[in-house]
Amino acid sequence: MRRLDAAFFRRDVLEVAPQLIGKILVRCYANGKVDRYRITETEAYRGEEDLACHASKGRTPRTEVMYQGGGKVYVYLIYGMYQMLNFVTSIEHEPQAVLIRGMEGFGGPGKLTRHLQIDKTFYGEDLASSDRIWVEDDNTIPQYTISKRIGIDYAGEWKDKSWRFILSS
Repeated sequence: MRRLDAAFFRRDVLEVAPQLIGKILVRCYANGKVDRYRITETEAYRGEEDLACHASKGRTPRTEVMYQGGGKVYVYLIYGMYQMLNFVTSIEHEPQAVLIRGMEGFGGPGKLTRHLQIDKTFYGEDLASSDRIWVEDDNTIPQYTISKRIGIDYAGEWKDKSWRFILSS
């Protein structure tokens, strides 16, 4: 298997999000244990114009990493209890990110981050060089379905974008 490099992530989120389906999310823990899970669901968030994207409110301390260019980890807390794992895509100053919504054995972004022990210390982690988290390609060519993003009813017309990608069974 080959680790995905920064160039993989430095493309438009609408290219990266579906291409992450079927890739292997790797988590290495402090005790040396390594877990690998196939990514089964992603959602794309595309820039300041996308009202569902955190960058729609502009550059803030929370969204700063989204402006740094693809290949970084963007983690944020929702409902005061769930960390959300995102991978920044695109080039510097074009804030885009892919939410990792599911992986083998874990549906739901909050469940997977709890299992992987993802916390705010992962914010800004470089996927190309991290010794804690990265993505590998095992050359699987998966089939996937496309649907509307969920949980973003506040986003006006942007809630209807079919930017959710789900591994077909």
